[in-house]
Amino acid sequence: MTDNTGTPQVTGWVSSSYSEPNGGQCVQWVPAHAAAHGTVPVRDSKNPAGPALMVSPAAWAGLVEIARGGEV
Repeated sequence: MTDNTGTPQVTGWVSSSYSEPNGGQCVQWVPAHAAAHGTVPVRDSKNPAGPALMVSPAAWAGLVEIARGGEV
């Protein structure tokens, strides 16, 4: 399913385990969409109605690796 701009509508957004309990300031992603479609939707948790980036699993893994290393 897509919206009127052709952007896929996805559900099942999850936040980082490091996010504050009230939602915090983090990114969210959709593991089920990534597994089913081979692209990882990523969005800003502060703006859930805003745009989502669709990145490759390799790009997402690289971002996670950088974040875990404290390089951001």
